[in-house]
Amino acid sequence: MFGIGELTLLLLVIVAVLAVKRLPDLMRSAGKAARILKSEKRALKDQDPDADGGPHRPSPRVIRGETAERDTP
Repeated sequence: MFGIGELTLLLLVIVAVLAVKRLPDLMRSAGKAARILKSEKRALKDQDPDADGGPHRPSPRVIRGETAERDTP
């Protein structure tokens, strides 16, 4: 009968024949998703001018004060 290789090849041919109708729509969707991702990345970079691709860490806030000794009961 058929071996694993022949069945795999037959399955790939069937999938390719059935997918030909949807291939342009899939490529169009992939292109649209890539453009959206690119524009969002650009918007994030414009929003934070000093971004170097790493996580944004705000500068620490320093509060000056005095140390007090604790009252022991």
